[in-house]
Amino acid sequence: MIPLSAYLILGAMVFGLGFAGILINRKNLIVLLMSIELMLLAVNTNFIAFSQYLRVGMGEIFVFFILTVAAAESAIGLAILVLFYRNNGNINVDEMNTLRG
Repeated sequence: MIPLSAYLILGAMVFGLGFAGILINRKNLIVLLMSIELMLLAVNTNFIAFSQYLRVGMGEIFVFFILTVAAAESAIGLAILVLFYRNNGNINVDEMNTLRG
């Protein structure tokens, strides 16, 4: 049986990778969205690990809602990305100040 600490270390490593992706690459919107997805995946891993360790079902319910929000975030983010690319011809995050209202 794999101990809880192994899952928590894995979750921390994946979260750190996602956080590093946000800090290192601030130019490409697709990489930023993937980094956010990695961070949400790390949180889901921790919820599942604690749910199995404590023998309660609340972790799976939270994971379901997080996955729903992540899917909506990806769909809306990619829709904005496609519209921005159609209007400007690039997806550089530094040049996205035209979206201000």
